[in-house]
Amino acid sequence: MNTTTPHNSAAPGEIAGTVLMPGDPLRAKFIAEEYLEHAQCFNTIRGMLGFTGDYKGKRVSVMGSGMGMPSIGIYSYELYSVYDVKSIIRIGTAGGLQPTLRLGDLLIGMGACTDSNYGAQYHLPGSYAPVASFSLLRKAVEVAERRGFSYQVGNLLSSDVFYCDDMEDLAKWKKMGVLGVEMEAAALYMNAARAGKKALAICTVSNLIGEEGFLPVEKQLETYRTMIEVALETAEE
Repeated sequence: MNTTTPHNSAAPGEIAGTVLMPGDPLRAKFIAEEYLEHAQCFNTIRGMLGFTGDYKGKRVSVMGSGMGMPSIGIYSYELYSVYDVKSIIRIGTAGGLQPTLRLGDLLIGMGACTDSNYGAQYHLPGSYAPVASFSLLRKAVEVAERRGFSYQVGNLLSSDVFYCDDMEDLAKWKKMGVLGVEMEAAALYMNAARAGKKALAICTVSNLIGEEGFLPVEKQLETYRTMIEVALETAEE
């Protein structure tokens, strides 16, 4: 059976059961080159690179998701529904909202609030609360604990807006205990729920909302490696 889509040229069997999804396809390439043995590229359509290889004897894939919920919505839907992927772990960056956070901390998204209308397609008679797979979340926490990484678990905000016109909007999410703002997790969690599959978002705090500056360049690779390694150790067979 031909399982290719307009966005993914992978042949049957070329994608592993677990896919790590950074937003940037070049970060997917970096992960494949730095962490995976025998990595093979399965997709180049639209520059959205995807690779499959072995990590400590475990077969894992990594593929870019692009930016925002519409983009990860397309790619994750096809991975779950066309390629029968079991688990997707988003790895990306987030702006920290809470005063207890530091640059480089890991945020493990137990839930994902959103200002998006993505969930309207399901025609639910109320508000849906997108949540992560508990088995993936528990394993990620165990890995972070074992490795001594600084992390927090809780709600993320998946926003359609990067350049917010009214910063008071973020203050309202902050008062409800939301840890950080990113742009993809809610759509990923909804797609996983609809497909009966698993999903988790792990984000690095790249900036603190309301403060100047981002994670220093010299620290970025170190902190991204922390996030990548937690995701790879969390990945299921």
